[in-house]
Amino acid sequence: MIMKTEDIRIRPVTPADARQLLDIYAPYVEKTAISFEYDVPSPEAFEKRIRKTLQRYPYIAAERNGELLGYAYTSPFVGRAAYDWAVETSIYLREDCRKMGIGKMLYAKIEEISRAQNILSLNACIGCPENDAADAHLDRNSMQFHAHLGFRLVGEFYKCGYKFGTWYNMVWMEKIIGEHPAVPAPVIAFPDLDIKSLF
Repeated sequence: MIMKTEDIRIRPVTPADARQLLDIYAPYVEKTAISFEYDVPSPEAFEKRIRKTLQRYPYIAAERNGELLGYAYTSPFVGRAAYDWAVETSIYLREDCRKMGIGKMLYAKIEEISRAQNILSLNACIGCPENDAADAHLDRNSMQFHAHLGFRLVGEFYKCGYKFGTWYNMVWMEKIIGEHPAVPAPVIAFPDLDIKSLF
């Protein structure tokens, strides 16, 4: 598929997008260890996840001619108040839309929005094979993608995920996107931002 990035727009997700987004996510559950979920969530459960995320964090999609090509969002990092200035990032692309620059576009917007929220650290939790050898369900492409975008490896947990009869490791990667002052500015919830100015 030949696709020009100028034909793609990044926009906020709405709960009405749940079924299209679930179609993107389902193969990651069914065929890969990129997601450690075993079962594809129902459309209703997936929509509920979107609604919960949008109460505080961005949930965005790449769209071309009405079709959603991928999506990204942030969520709480651990969930305690002291962690407010750090978030966990997630990204999923449609199977036929990888290696086209769409992931980079989505993450650039996530970073822009996070800065507007006064978020200071982005954290990515990534499944990976135990060694450099990829298998049919998982490789190290996600680690390489995040490293290319300026994330650094900060930790690895060994054989902590079991899927498709295989034990997988999990790594955390981090990108600092702002200075850490003695007294940080309060985090602004995504719905309280000037959304129009960001899109």
